[in-house]
Amino acid sequence: MIVAIGYQVSVATYDIGVCYGMQGNDLPAATDVIGMYTKYGIEKLRLFDPVPAALEALKGSRIKVTLGVRNQDLPNLAASQDGANSWYTTNVAPYVNDVEISYIAAGNEAIPGEFSQYIAPAMQNLRAVLDANKMAGIEVTTVVSTAILGTSYPPSNGVFSAEVAAGMTDILKALSSGGSSSSLMLNVYPYFAYAADPANVRLDYAQFTAIGPVVQDGNLSYSNMFDAIVDAFYWAMEKAGVTDIDIAVSESGWPSAGNGNFTTPTLAATYNKNFINHVMKNGTPKRPQTYMDAYVFAMFNENLKTAVQGVEQPPLPEEPALVFPDLPANPPVSAEDDVIVQLEPAPELDAEPTV
Repeated sequence: MIVAIGYQVSVATYDIGVCYGMQGNDLPAATDVIGMYTKYGIEKLRLFDPVPAALEALKGSRIKVTLGVRNQDLPNLAASQDGANSWYTTNVAPYVNDVEISYIAAGNEAIPGEFSQYIAPAMQNLRAVLDANKMAGIEVTTVVSTAILGTSYPPSNGVFSAEVAAGMTDILKALSSGGSSSSLMLNVYPYFAYAADPANVRLDYAQFTAIGPVVQDGNLSYSNMFDAIVDAFYWAMEKAGVTDIDIAVSESGWPSAGNGNFTTPTLAATYNKNFINHVMKNGTPKRPQTYMDAYVFAMFNENLKTAVQGVEQPPLPEEPALVFPDLPANPPVSAEDDVIVQLEPAPELDAEPTV
């Protein structure tokens, strides 16, 4: 389970995932990392790149994996079915019998940008090769940032920016094609809105701690910014003509240091705890009964990562990480130790999870 400072919350119970970034020169071996996921009952993992060492380590783990396609690989996958088939042969076929792949994410925040035109055709070619290999249960998606909204307030005014409107329409059509729709993956960081404008963005609204509505949008009330962001995307998708797509949260977190009082271990722990509880127990005001797959960012601080992978975001002062790379036997929990959460062993995955 993951234990936030002063508060317990079981990842296995709440069905939350954790991102596994590998941009560091001091990170543990992949086998040790996957052992940690298993030991602590983390049943979902987002892998940004198809790194063979990580995929080998995942064999037999029963961890559900979101497997990323590098942005720079999108043109080759989009150019021909052979390109997608080759990617599948190299990065999926050797592992698919022993690794539970839930999603293949074609690009990470690749729209807008030089690779945006390749996202939809790459998704379509990946879908074709998966179907040809009877892998209908693997969803093909892409990861987008909040920057692609031209308007987001109030949520019902949500609309894609003119720069991405045509590309997002193609992506949404690709997500909803093939008989069963796939979810759109979205990176959601209320921290950035709060840090950029603390005079007008309330901390309790950003951290899920407001005790009543902060934003009223018609007959819908919003007590947290997370829901407002997600619902703005639902409205934007509807205005693009697609109504059958759900949203999965591919990243969310809060930095623990680096920007003064905006980034403290206590704030980070509060956000992570409330984020986990919220997405597992609630939909959004617009989609109250909709299950939302979600991932905490991230397992480690990555010392070679100079900026957040998001066009709308400045570099994180300190990445929101669950643990540091040295894998301490007894991770500290005090604010002075600057650790967001403590990990404690979970029951065996077959056992009934407990909080």
